[in-house]
Amino acid sequence: MKFLDEDEELNPILSSVNLIDVFLVLIAALLIAIAQNPLNTFNSDDVTVIKNAGKPNMEVIIKNGKEIKHYKSSGDIGSGQGVKAGITYKMNDGSMIYIPQDQENANQKSTN
Repeated sequence: MKFLDEDEELNPILSSVNLIDVFLVLIAALLIAIAQNPLNTFNSDDVTVIKNAGKPNMEVIIKNGKEIKHYKSSGDIGSGQGVKAGITYKMNDGSMIYIPQDQENANQKSTN
């Protein structure tokens, strides 16, 4: 009958049960945090994440379905290879208008 009269505060099994409860809450919180991550691989949504926007060390992460592409900025403005594709005008209201350049006229102008 000594077991029935024992204090609950001194029982080591109760403290270990409390620790298990705390760990279960932590595991549930971590699972929720993983599920809320926009780059979650189990999610099939399309997501674009821009890190350090406008800075020389800018990174762009694009997730289309299960495919993830990672682009890093070199810090150089206007570097790379390519051809002129058209002209862009900024209007007074802040909108942008893009006018594609005709490739035939572009080739004639570049050879003259």
